[in-house]
Amino acid sequence: MTNPRVAVFRPDDGRLADAAELLRSLGATPVADPMLAVEPAGTTPRSDADFTVFTSTTGVELAADAGWTPGETTVCAIGETTAASLRDTGFAVDIVPETYTSDGLVSALEGSVDGARVELARSDHGSSVLVEGLFDAGAYVHETVLYRLVRPDEAGESVEKAAAGELEAALFTSSLTVEHFLAAATDRGVREEAIEGLNAATVGVIGPPTERTAESAGIDVDVVPDTAAFERLARVTLDDQQSS
Repeated sequence: MTNPRVAVFRPDDGRLADAAELLRSLGATPVADPMLAVEPAGTTPRSDADFTVFTSTTGVELAADAGWTPGETTVCAIGETTAASLRDTGFAVDIVPETYTSDGLVSALEGSVDGARVELARSDHGSSVLVEGLFDAGAYVHETVLYRLVRPDEAGESVEKAAAGELEAALFTSSLTVEHFLAAATDRGVREEAIEGLNAATVGVIGPPTERTAESAGIDVDVVPDTAAFERLARVTLDDQQSS
């Protein structure tokens, strides 16, 4: 197919439009179906931590909008996208792990956080790996939920298309996008058909945690990019789809 139909699930806050534009530039037809919506919690990261960890650009933006400033804290970012958002906001970034995962950050910090106060500024769906790993490394861990991630009521166009065999590829950018896709399929009574449709298509996921979530639900994962960035995910998934 000249223009493969590719489902994309990013929040409809500018990221979805950007993702759709990228897919069109790569010769694909985007099926833009936001599976996440951001609900700010109205909170601010603590200001007395020795280390402050950000896991997303959304968290960075909300913290900055709330007037948070780094002060003397060591700023950590999981991934270059989050690090770039911090720098664009005017904050210095001290630590970015080589592996853009919770495990990667724990490995980067475990030798330097014994007895330190570590602030996790993130969503309500953050992995327990960070909390447990940093606690085991001797840190005093505090978590501030900056925002909640919910499934929009209107989400589900991609589910219908997957169930009908009308998708050539799908791009999952978090475990939660997988979970919300499956919840939307269950609500419509087409969960099994939607999974079958995905398994007949090319499925790309942003990283190993999302891969585990998808595969545990019976979704075959075809592509996991070497870099946890959406553009890389889109490019390698399309390359795989077109070569298969």
